[in-house]
Amino acid sequence: MLTLEKYSLGVGDRFAHQAKAQLEACRMAAARGVEVVPVWNKSNREHLIVGSEPGSVRAAADAAVRELNWTGPYHVDADHINLGTVDRFIDASDFYTLDVASAIGQAASADDVAAFVARHPELVRETGADAVAATTRKYLFAVRQAGTIHRRIAEQRGARPFITEVSMDETDAPQTPPELLVILAAIGDEKIPIQTIAPKFTGRFNKGVDYVGDAAQFEREFNDDLAVIAHAVSAYGLPANLKLSVHSGSDKFSIYAPIRRALLRTGAGVHVKTAGTTWLEELIGLAEAGGDGLELAKQVYAKAYADRDALCEPYASVIDINYACLPEPSAVNGWTSEQYTSALRHDQKNPGFNADLRQLLHVGYKVAAKMGDKYLKMLDACESSIARNVTENLFDRHIRPIFLAA
Repeated sequence: MLTLEKYSLGVGDRFAHQAKAQLEACRMAAARGVEVVPVWNKSNREHLIVGSEPGSVRAAADAAVRELNWTGPYHVDADHINLGTVDRFIDASDFYTLDVASAIGQAASADDVAAFVARHPELVRETGADAVAATTRKYLFAVRQAGTIHRRIAEQRGARPFITEVSMDETDAPQTPPELLVILAAIGDEKIPIQTIAPKFTGRFNKGVDYVGDAAQFEREFNDDLAVIAHAVSAYGLPANLKLSVHSGSDKFSIYAPIRRALLRTGAGVHVKTAGTTWLEELIGLAEAGGDGLELAKQVYAKAYADRDALCEPYASVIDINYACLPEPSAVNGWTSEQYTSALRHDQKNPGFNADLRQLLHVGYKVAAKMGDKYLKMLDACESSIARNVTENLFDRHIRPIFLAA
């Protein structure tokens, strides 16, 4: 089994141009004595929208590693895959996020539920037979689907090792710590050697903006989940390095300190996915560069505004946008570089920051994808401005508070 390191950061790159800038942020952490392993991730949906292939993620990661002489580990994640999409990722990836959220609530058979409850009297003693049975009915089918996907990957990869994550975050209701324990027991029964699990936590994890919810409640839940994992590792034969994964983890500034406190207290690891924030830093870098870069950034906003209903619909569960707070494109067309970057950069102390605009542009990368070479050539032309913003954002706003803060 390929072993995932203690601290890892999911770094998405919609257009495969920022791997070097992302890796530089991990190099800065290493220079300060902390290994934060980059995991480049891109979902099947993102590949379809952009028109890319999984191999492009591997190629970009490998090129960045060579250029920066990175000697540490790194991985490429087949993000949010299922049985219908996994095959195209077999050769390019060594990390697989098995997304079974859509199977949650599909009831397992009564016989399977009864057999699971009978097999786990320790769970019954802890929470009661009815509670265990109810949780099993809700999650056992999903766990078995994860087992089917894992076996498919193992069969296709043969002797090539890989890392497995199970994701249950894209669903309506959070999993409680007692439910997580039942899920992990079922994963142990299914013999899936998961190294990370991504539950849905309480609160809103909207794309590109801060956590919405009670940070103190999140901290209690996160610590309880860590205790559940530590128990499940010994009770159900799961890998010793099993850790929590926080999805839509970018820009969740108000929960980074609670996460850091938990890591310091327990010695646990964590995997945090920060995919979409890089695309926004590209736009900021374009706008900051001025001239044609700023003009293109304005064009992206205008088209995203015009297509806002279609762009937002697939992400309805992970965005909260007040259309009334979105500036008219005619106003944005008159903005300076500073006005554009102030509105988009995630600086909550800046009076110009607009969280609604930021969320819209977060889901608006399809606009840039349709621009094709026009957008990609502008990324090359404005590389220095973009790279600086990508690196500073990942290091200062993400790596430093989660992995380096005292």
